Amino acid sequence: MKTQLIIGISGIRGIIGENFGPKEACEFGMAYGTFLQKHFADVDSPKIAIGRDSRPSGPMLAAAVSSGLLATGCETIDLGIVTTPGTALMASHLGCQGGIVITASHNPVQWNGIKFLRDDGIAYPADQAKEIHRIYHEKVFNLCDSLNVAKGSSNDGSHALHIETVLKLCDKDLIASKKFKVVLDSVNGAGCVATAELLRQLGCETIHLNSEPTGIFAHVPEPIEENLSELGPEITKNNAVVGFAQDPDADRLVLIDEKGTFIGEEYTLALVAKYIFSKNKGKAAVNLSTSRMIDDIAAQAGCEVLRTPVGEAHVAKAMRENDCIIGGEGNGGVIDLRVGPVRNSLAGIVLILQLLAETGKNLSELVAEIPSYQMIKTKFECPQDKAQDVLAQVKDHFSKEAGETAKIDVSDGIRVDLPEGWVQLRASNTEPIMRIMAESTDPQVSEKLIANVQSLIRL
Repeated sequence: MKTQLIIGISGIRGIIGENFGPKEACEFGMAYGTFLQKHFADVDSPKIAIGRDSRPSGPMLAAAVSSGLLATGCETIDLGIVTTPGTALMASHLGCQGGIVITASHNPVQWNGIKFLRDDGIAYPADQAKEIHRIYHEKVFNLCDSLNVAKGSSNDGSHALHIETVLKLCDKDLIASKKFKVVLDSVNGAGCVATAELLRQLGCETIHLNSEPTGIFAHVPEPIEENLSELGPEITKNNAVVGFAQDPDADRLVLIDEKGTFIGEEYTLALVAKYIFSKNKGKAAVNLSTSRMIDDIAAQAGCEVLRTPVGEAHVAKAMRENDCIIGGEGNGGVIDLRVGPVRNSLAGIVLILQLLAETGKNLSELVAEIPSYQMIKTKFECPQDKAQDVLAQVKDHFSKEAGETAKIDVSDGIRVDLPEGWVQLRASNTEPIMRIMAESTDPQVSEKLIANVQSLIRL
């Protein structure tokens, strides 16, 4: 059965040659250009920065989406192979009215996608994303005549700007004085060049795995334990202090400690928050799927945590509205507004190295200081048109059966908080799947919570 093109608030994703190609990309470019011409009516030629990850299909899609934008009178600036946070930063720096990233994030190489960014770098809220989708579906594009078609240009300054901005988060000389040895796995993605240069400027000796941005991923690109078996042995063999793993567009960061132990993607944000809260009191914003570790860390520091639906646009909005000093998502996504309102693996790397340099502790020691939880994540295939029915089944059960001690949140799927742990069921924004997550101090409780939800699902 042919996979459907996924069109959601997080962007567009599809399989090249099956449901996604230059026709769709060009039409989305025309739709986005039409949208921008309406919302920036006082700008003669809105500018859009276009970055892409390293997938072989990237140049094709970038050219097609650029053609669509030019046809609507929008200027395009080709940034080349650039990280998602680098694209967002550059779009804002160049005074663009919008940005586009050609990426399918952690999906396998046969996938690619389009992510739309506002002029401030944040992904569009649901109402505006739906407006772009409506224009695409209706095919009512505001096209220019032959004399007013816009022009495209290119700019190769993204990496330098990204590194310069991220280095302002840390004491560069302190980190350099430690002469850290690190292992980096960039999975042949967009993070290869900028991350290696960042670590060089920080005086690190870097063993760089999968270091060429070919887009031919050396392993399944999602940075989870089962896909990072090569990283741990390289750390112990080289006596490195830490291992860093990125996803293809380099917005997510996963850590492996000095013993070669995968410590879990949830610890990236937790450790960064630990460092940030040690310097300032303030608020953090995280999504509903993020571990309770950050709540414990915030409580110890006298700080507050705000919860949002999954998606960096929701988190970034909450951060800005509440002057949060840190935020992100438990999938390894760190957001520091001093760099930009986007998950940023380079910012995460700098802040982790600063934490190591200031404390003089090993990563495993820092992890041991954080209250331990056992989070279990699972997923199952579910067509997008069936997701709401599945959620309704589970919501109906918990609304009737949950006790007085249960707290139910339905702002993103359903999350049920109990004294012994929590469980969440939600539809993915980027894949035709649903995710179940549960967390407790006791792994058996987490497994029981997962099993309970699974028993309620009828497809």
